[in-house]
Amino acid sequence: MRITKFTHSCLRIEGAGVLVVDPGEFSEEWESALDGADAVVVTHEHPDHLDVAAVTAAVRRRPGLRVFAHADVLKLLGEVAEATTPVTAGEEFEAAGFTVRAYGGQHAIIHPYVPRIANLGFLISDGATNVYHPGDSFVVPQDATVDTLGVPLNAPWMKVAETLEFARAVKPGRAFAIHDGLLNARGAAVSDKHLEGFAETKYQHLAPGTTLD
Repeated sequence: MRITKFTHSCLRIEGAGVLVVDPGEFSEEWESALDGADAVVVTHEHPDHLDVAAVTAAVRRRPGLRVFAHADVLKLLGEVAEATTPVTAGEEFEAAGFTVRAYGGQHAIIHPYVPRIANLGFLISDGATNVYHPGDSFVVPQDATVDTLGVPLNAPWMKVAETLEFARAVKPGRAFAIHDGLLNARGAAVSDKHLEGFAETKYQHLAPGTTLD
């Protein structure tokens, strides 16, 4: 499995096929992320995780591309509805040669007066190793051992104490930052220091375009 980290929360995962997670509007390299993709999984509908125009264009360029997400998300992709498959929490499915299991169901609470939307975390496995992308949530996959964790670094719905507790609860073999597009370099360094010291795993903050094997 080869994982390339794009800006913010977008991942390109290559193995038997190419699977892209959360190609959003903050990921300015979405064209290269989606190039040749066989499948896309989307955690939730927020534009920093789903660029509707980009995904629609990718499906039109590559008609065999499949998009997996909660039904509420797929309503935004009506122009390419024939390429979409709805997913629910607890469901396991095949995408681009990977086995994917969905977790959670709801976005993390921003504030009680902000309506919650659907959010699915995805555990993506090639049979030998796996990576977990929680989307905008701290849902722990209790029934799985996570090898590599994408850990949210900064958002209106979280604080550093929560991301630390999340990483420690998941107990991954290693972790790297996602959801970092709202931070400047100084802010990221502060959060990184806490995770490096207390996440109880090997933690990295990857520059966009960095690839992990």
